[in-house]
Amino acid sequence: MEERLQSLKDYLFTEETWIQLGLTFFKVILILLLTAIAVKFGKHIIQKVFAVRQRSPLGYSERRQNTLLKLLQNVLTYVIYFSAIIAILTTFGIKVAGLLAGAGIVGLAVGFGAQSLVKDVITGFFIVFEDQFAVGDQVQIGTANGIVQEIGLRTTKVKSYTGELHIIPNGSILVVINYSIYNSLALIDISIAPENDIPSMEKNIEEFLEELPNRYEELVKTPSYLGVQSFDASEIVVRFTAETLPTKQNSIARKIRRDLIEFFELKGIKIS
Repeated sequence: MEERLQSLKDYLFTEETWIQLGLTFFKVILILLLTAIAVKFGKHIIQKVFAVRQRSPLGYSERRQNTLLKLLQNVLTYVIYFSAIIAILTTFGIKVAGLLAGAGIVGLAVGFGAQSLVKDVITGFFIVFEDQFAVGDQVQIGTANGIVQEIGLRTTKVKSYTGELHIIPNGSILVVINYSIYNSLALIDISIAPENDIPSMEKNIEEFLEELPNRYEELVKTPSYLGVQSFDASEIVVRFTAETLPTKQNSIARKIRRDLIEFFELKGIKIS
C-alpha cells in the first residue's frame, strides 16, 4: 500500500504530469470554444442559405422554409456536439473506436427499450416530409392549442396564447388540427331589439357589408348576412358570416362587431 501511495505521489508531483494535465484541459477548453463557434456559425450559414432561397424567383412555402430551417439547425447542433464529445474523449486518451463498438452491442441490447425514441424520430420525419404542420402554424394537438415554435427530431414545441410552452413527443401526436392551411370562417351574432323594422334594417346591413372588404385586408370576400338566428320577447339575434385569411376570424369578428354597433347607432337601430 505504501509503495502505491508513493508511486501516486511521484506521479502527481512531477512537472511532466502537470504539463500534460494543463495541455489536456487547454485542449478541452479549445474544443468547447470551437464547438460554440461552429454551432453559431453553422446556424448563421443555414439561415443565410434560406434567406437567399426566399429571394429567388422560384416559388417556395414560407411555412415549410421556417420548419426546415429549425430542423436543420437542430441536426447541425446534435452533430457538432457529438463530434465534440468524441474529440474530448480522445483528448483524455479514451479509445473511441472500442467505445463505439461496445456501445453498438449495448445499443442492440437496450434497443427494445428505446422504441419510443425511435417512434418519436420517425414520426417527426413524416410530420416534416408530409408537411402536416409547420413552424408558425396555429394548431391543436391534444389539449395544446397555440402556435408551433419548433419541430425537432424528437419533440414538437407549441406555445399557447397565454404563454405556456407545450413540449410534445412526436410519437404521441395522433390527431392534429391545423388552423393555418385553409381560410377561416367567422360567425358573428348581434342582438337587436324586437321593435326594430327588420326589412329596413336588413337593407342597411347589406350596404354596410359591401364596404367591409375595403377596410380589412384579412377578409377574403364580402361578409354575408344570414338573417334571424333566434328570437324571443326581449331580443332578436341576427347572424353574419365572414370568410377570412387563416386564423384571422377572431380578430375580424371583433372588428365587425365594433363597426356594427357604431353603424346601428348611426342608423337608429336599437341593440338589446
